[in-house]
Amino acid sequence: MASVVLDASAFLAYLFDEPGAETVVEAISEGACMSAVNYSEVLSKLADRGVPVEDALRDLTGRGLLDAIDLLDFDVAVATEAARLRDATRNVDLSLGDRACFATASIAGLPVLTADARWREVGVAVEVRLIR
Repeated sequence: MASVVLDASAFLAYLFDEPGAETVVEAISEGACMSAVNYSEVLSKLADRGVPVEDALRDLTGRGLLDAIDLLDFDVAVATEAARLRDATRNVDLSLGDRACFATASIAGLPVLTADARWREVGVAVEVRLIR
């Protein structure tokens, strides 16, 4: 059972061994989930850095990460909640991926783990935990 929702920024910090990576490792070991939208963001960022998607999938599978993190569908309920969050998050100009993460956390009743300090400025009833 998941105890936190990972944002793409947190997961990427772990993959690139950036500051805060140890916090993400701990979260994964305690149970973490991630929106499929944010998972797609991770794969896209890896591709931006020259890692083909198939190679990234092999690496994530080899590390056991695809089994360790519960990937959640971006279904109608989450999509609707993400759309509802548009007005509440306009002040920090959150992307669809960011709102997908917040919506996933809101519906699951879980805190979000992120590297994005701007998220603390969002007026949404979701606990934001920073990795650094």
